Amino acid sequence: MLMKYISPSMSRRRAVSTTIYHVLMLLVSFLMLYPVLWLIASSFKPNGDIFTTATSLIPDQSTLEHYIKGWQGFGGYTFTVFFKNSLFVAILSAIGMTISSALVAFGLARIRFKGRNVWFVLMIITMMLPGQVMMIPRFVLFNKMGWVGSYLPMIVPSFFASGFNIFLIMQFIRGIPRDMDEAAKIDGCSWYGVFFRIIVPLIVPSLVTVGVLTFMGSWEDFMGALLYLNKPATYTVAYALKMFNDSSMSDYGATFAMSTASLVPVLTLFFFFQKNLVEGISVQGLKGCVFHISTRRICVCSVSTDFPPSHWWRLTPIFPSGCPLTR
Repeated sequence: MLMKYISPSMSRRRAVSTTIYHVLMLLVSFLMLYPVLWLIASSFKPNGDIFTTATSLIPDQSTLEHYIKGWQGFGGYTFTVFFKNSLFVAILSAIGMTISSALVAFGLARIRFKGRNVWFVLMIITMMLPGQVMMIPRFVLFNKMGWVGSYLPMIVPSFFASGFNIFLIMQFIRGIPRDMDEAAKIDGCSWYGVFFRIIVPLIVPSLVTVGVLTFMGSWEDFMGALLYLNKPATYTVAYALKMFNDSSMSDYGATFAMSTASLVPVLTLFFFFQKNLVEGISVQGLKGCVFHISTRRICVCSVSTDFPPSHWWRLTPIFPSGCPLTR
């Protein structure tokens, strides 16, 4: 057996290059996070010290007055109302986008029908249209439908999927062998059974990715609230921050405090689902699987390393009795 020999000089050079790499990554990460750190630090500073000590991230005097005053809101509505509104819109949008994108992606990736390629091209074209192009036509349409002043223009479009999310889930589904579909069809599954029993458990990472990205986009959506909401009781957090700053004579401390508070749900969601986010973007489903068809169920005999072992448990609802070939 051949053994590689690494000289002490090569080992030292590798250690030096690794150290330099990590130092550079730390510097770049700090530069990217500096605005957020400055925002958090400024939310604890008195108003008189926010800009006079702007170069310092450590407050000379800390205070929670901005959080107390900012949470009281404006117009008789506290920020609790705005947080509830944002959660309502973001959760429904995430659910609608995830379900609709998964169904459309499955149809385009698996079901052969006339004009499928044409519909796929049209879906790709929608990804090239800037949101500003559709802004005025959508406003005119929703205004004629009487939806302006409600959450419907911000929620209903999410139930009709989007090109990027469809494409993301399609790439994940295409990594799953078609043999699984054929085996399920032989066992009597319909297309609905194939989708819910086989495809959905295997594309959970991509579904989580779509849901989290949609939630974050809806939570931070300022333009939609600006166009469609006209009552303070319906304002979301993104729009309330702007109105709050206007109505309180530019109270920057309270604005920074509520901006910091608005980051908590998004950061919490990201930390809880960061593993699924990485897998949803990098993992391409199952590859190289071997199947055995029994009279009542399909069993996976081997799964390639493209699908992490930590997710093999997702196959157990489909194949509860294990594979007879491995007994």
